Amino acid sequence: MGTFTIEGGAKLKGEITPQGAKNEALQILCAVLLTDQEVVINNVPDIIDVNKLIALLQNLGVKVQKLSASSYSFCADQVDISYLESEQYKKEGSGLRGSIMLVGPMLARFGKGYIPKPGGDKIGRRRLDTHFEGFIKLGADFRYNEKESFYGVEAQKLKGTYMLLDEASVTGTANIVMAAVLAEGETSIYNSACEPYLQQLCNMLVRMGAKIEGIGSNLLKIQGVSSLNGTTHTMLSDMIEIGSWIGLAAMTQSELTIKNVGWEHLGQIPRVFERLGITLNRVNDDIHIPAHVEGYQIQNYIDGSILTISDAPWPGLTPDLLSVLLVVAIQAEGSCLIHQKMFESRLFFVDKLIDMGAKIILCDPHRATVIGHNFNAKLKATTMTSPDIRAGVSLLIAALSAEGTSTIHNIEQIDRGYQYIDSRLKAIGAQIERS
Repeated sequence: MGTFTIEGGAKLKGEITPQGAKNEALQILCAVLLTDQEVVINNVPDIIDVNKLIALLQNLGVKVQKLSASSYSFCADQVDISYLESEQYKKEGSGLRGSIMLVGPMLARFGKGYIPKPGGDKIGRRRLDTHFEGFIKLGADFRYNEKESFYGVEAQKLKGTYMLLDEASVTGTANIVMAAVLAEGETSIYNSACEPYLQQLCNMLVRMGAKIEGIGSNLLKIQGVSSLNGTTHTMLSDMIEIGSWIGLAAMTQSELTIKNVGWEHLGQIPRVFERLGITLNRVNDDIHIPAHVEGYQIQNYIDGSILTISDAPWPGLTPDLLSVLLVVAIQAEGSCLIHQKMFESRLFFVDKLIDMGAKIILCDPHRATVIGHNFNAKLKATTMTSPDIRAGVSLLIAALSAEGTSTIHNIEQIDRGYQYIDSRLKAIGAQIERS
């Protein structure tokens, strides 16, 4: 189990370029299974979860060639379907939440898709019903081995249909879309997710020959085709990492420039940080954050009531940034309520922040009230353990702003979502060591 040792209080300065989007990568990489032709993917992040998925694809028989540090070529012309029922797959697939995204394309092209109960962050229940209910509506037979926690769907031929999703699940929508593009006839998916990463997937599939209408809306119409071609795709910058760097600049009162952010894909993120009092300057496609030496003040609602920051399906705020926003609020002038609607265990890391001196009231598993310090008191260094990716980077931000030397264990959780994070932070002046 790796450890970060952080000397807090250093002022940071310089430029940082966000990695490719983790959540997009887990969808895009699985889509290469939909064709027997070459697919080239650019801006692939070098992180544990993505590398595990690439290894799974290789074990499936996909030919993978690394073209550069962040570009790969994939060719799924000799897929070994039997691997899906092997003990090796049951073990390796269970260690990665993103392995669920293999099911849709495998079902569409080969008539079967299997998955062990996926792993990932321990942030609360993350059900798979939306995925499998969609496959069943397309005509697949579902089976579940309770003893081995092993799911399976099979179909001789998928047939298009109308479906109303029970939730606007991003991964569920993506999985169903990948199955439907090779189904017979038209599929309509209502209450579909419409996040930028899903739009990226749909646009990539269209370039491969898929027929998809309504991209960017909550109603997708897909006319099935018999086969798809190869393509080249470049992934977006990771919006969660961009938000993390904004939070880091604010908490350390540092001047930072975040390069090539893709402003048009950030949605509510800039506005929410501005509601916390953070100044964001748009310079071409970059974000410049000045040093907030006088602090930052939370903007209440126009009637004076306390600000509530909550997650919602796109174009609402992504739940993956609530942990970072909670940490940023610790040093704001004013108070706010953080409401994490989706995952009931994601706010449990606040006990570590309270140990550091933060004024936080955990109201229940979904809500926390933060009373800001306005930099009148600094957080105190402590020893802690990273429980998941987003809480881990939030604790890291807190440690970089604190007085003294902090230690964070289980940093593999952070490495699952942030590439080379220690060396990149060192480059802008952070005092951080890995051991």
